[in-house]
Amino acid sequence: MPKNHYDYIIIGNGLAGLQLALAFNNDSHFTNKRIALIDPSTKTSNDKTWSFWEQNTGLWEDIIHQKWSKATIFASNKTIDLKLNPYSYKTIRAIDFYSHALAILKQNKNITFITETVNSVTDDSIITVNTNKNSYTANHVFDSRIANDALSRLDQYTTITQHFKGWIIKTNTDAFDPDTITMMDYRLKDGDQTTFNYVLPFTKREALVEFTYFTEHTVEEHVYDSYIKKYIKDFLKIEDYQIIETEMGQIPMTNFPFEQSNTKNITKIGTAGGWVKGSTGYSFKLTEKKVATIIANIKANSTPSTDLFTAKYKFYDKIFLKVLKDENHKGEWIFEKFYSKNSIQTMFRFLDEDSSFKEELQIMTSLFSWSFIKAFIKTL
Repeated sequence: MPKNHYDYIIIGNGLAGLQLALAFNNDSHFTNKRIALIDPSTKTSNDKTWSFWEQNTGLWEDIIHQKWSKATIFASNKTIDLKLNPYSYKTIRAIDFYSHALAILKQNKNITFITETVNSVTDDSIITVNTNKNSYTANHVFDSRIANDALSRLDQYTTITQHFKGWIIKTNTDAFDPDTITMMDYRLKDGDQTTFNYVLPFTKREALVEFTYFTEHTVEEHVYDSYIKKYIKDFLKIEDYQIIETEMGQIPMTNFPFEQSNTKNITKIGTAGGWVKGSTGYSFKLTEKKVATIIANIKANSTPSTDLFTAKYKFYDKIFLKVLKDENHKGEWIFEKFYSKNSIQTMFRFLDEDSSFKEELQIMTSLFSWSFIKAFIKTL
C-alpha cells in the first residue's frame, strides 16, 4: 500500500473531526485501519466553549469544565425558573477537548496527524486529497470544509446567523449562583431584534457573560462589548471586575441541504455536513449522535452518510427559522412560549430529536399563532 494512502482521511481537527477520530480509535473494528487527520492548526488555543445538556454521566465527564442543575430565562415581563433534573447543563472548553482528544489519538500508531492546508479533494477512480504540500489518497474522506458553492447559495434558503461575543469575568466578591445558568435574558436587547444575554457561572466569582444575536446580519465587535458592559453594570449589578478571557463566534442556522454534498466516497461533517441544529445552533451532542451513526453504517457496509437526518425535525427547524427570519422581533415570544408552556425535559428531548409525536404536538400547540401558520404554509 502506498505510503500516502489511508483507509480514512479526516479533514479538520475540530469538534466533528476529533469526535469521529476518537470513535474510530475506540472501536476494535478499526484497529488495523490507517487514518489521517489533516488540519493547518495544531489546536493549542481555547477558541470556543461548547455547552449541551444530557442525562447522567456522558462520554466527556473527564473534561467537563462545569455543570449546572438549574436554569433561568428572563423575558421582558416574566421570569421562568427551570429545574433541569434528570438533565444537567454542561460546558467544555475547546482547549480541554482538543488536548484530551490529541493525547488519546497520538498513542495510536495507525493515526497520523498532518499539519497542512487542504486545497482540493477529487472524487474520481481514486479519492485524492491535495494539500499545499502533498497529495494523499483514501478509501473514504470525511471533510469538514464548507464548499464555496454552498456559501454562495446560502441566501437561497432560510438562513439566519447566531453570532455572539462573550467575556469571562472575575469579581472580587461573590456575584454569581454557581448552580444556575441564565439561559436567555431578554431584558436588554438591540432594538427590535432577537438578542439576549447568556450567563454561565463557573464559580461564585467567575462567569462567562455573552451577548447573542439570532439575526440575518452581524455587527461590529464594539457593539457586543457595549451590551455586555451595560448588562454587567445594570442587570448583574457588578462594578468591579476583570475580563480574563474573551470569545466570539458565528454559527449558521439554516435549512440549507448540506447533506446533498455527500457521496459514496466523501462525507461532509460538522457544520459543512449540516450537523448544527438549524433552530438552535447547538452541535456538540448532535455531533456525537451523527458520529455513532457513521460508525454503525461503516460496520454494516453501508454508505457512511446513510440516515444521518430525520425529515420531520428538519421540517420543524425550517418552520422555526422561517418565523425568525420573517418576524425577527418574535424571538423572545417564541422562546418564552417554548419554556413556559412545556417542561424543560420535553424541550430537551425535542431539541435532541428524541421526542414523541405527542410531545411534538404539544410544543406546536404552545406556539400556535398566525406567524407559525404562515410559516407552515410557506414551508409546505
